[in-house]
Amino acid sequence: MDNSIYQAYEDEIQSLEEEIKLLAEKYEDGQQESTFFSEEEILESIKSSRRESKGFEWPSDLKAELQSLETDLSFLMKFTGIQFRSHSKKTIEKNGNRTVRKHRLSGNCHSMSFHLEFQLLEMQNKENVSAVITDLSVMMDSGEDSDVSKFVSRVEEHRSLLTFFRSLSSYAEWHEHRRCTFLHFKAKYPDIVTLPEGLLGDLIILRNPKRSGFELIIVWKIHMDEEGRTTPVLDLLTKVPEQVLQQKMTSIENAPTRFRSLLLLSGIETAIDNLIKVVSLE
Repeated sequence: MDNSIYQAYEDEIQSLEEEIKLLAEKYEDGQQESTFFSEEEILESIKSSRRESKGFEWPSDLKAELQSLETDLSFLMKFTGIQFRSHSKKTIEKNGNRTVRKHRLSGNCHSMSFHLEFQLLEMQNKENVSAVITDLSVMMDSGEDSDVSKFVSRVEEHRSLLTFFRSLSSYAEWHEHRRCTFLHFKAKYPDIVTLPEGLLGDLIILRNPKRSGFELIIVWKIHMDEEGRTTPVLDLLTKVPEQVLQQKMTSIENAPTRFRSLLLLSGIETAIDNLIKVVSLE
């Protein structure tokens, strides 16, 4: 048979092999497009499986593994506050030992939601597989906080997922602590405490309805630097009628300084509670 015919068959076979490989990769990508269950859903699934399998004797090693998984998931949720809602990945390039995949990851940390998109370059050799992030995009539900915007820009520049999650956990935890503190004092002193921006705002106003015009305003900011370090920053502002200000000028002027000292000595909750008690006095 003519060599040219052999070559034509070989070319056709090679073309078919490449087409099959491409279709297989597309199928693999379709299989990889998935949604993760939240930790609560996984735990509920484990408990549901136990309920449905009453009367069935689980192997002791499998039962121990399930219990360990349940414990680890609960610890992870409580320790970091991070829960993943969905994840998908898609292969966008595959050439020899080089593979590039695009990942999408969504979740929340306490009351803050986030969405990540990043490309992962995987290089495989005979001994191991190495992976590096080549592109990262971060979207966070943090309003117009300039500190967070600067931090996100730095994370994207350095493509550091570890820094993002570590700092997000601390930042969101402080927001949750502030929210719970505001809620506590609003419930305990409903006639004294006002939250003009709601539970997620920065302000708590202390006002005695029997002392018109006198207010103490606590400003509680949560600062995040470009490295992701989180620091609570509290200050006190005063609103006092003119006649009272003239009589007690020194005491009023020193109130913010004394409040900051009280914060260092007693902590945030005790300092706020003491201020409320002062305002409550007739």
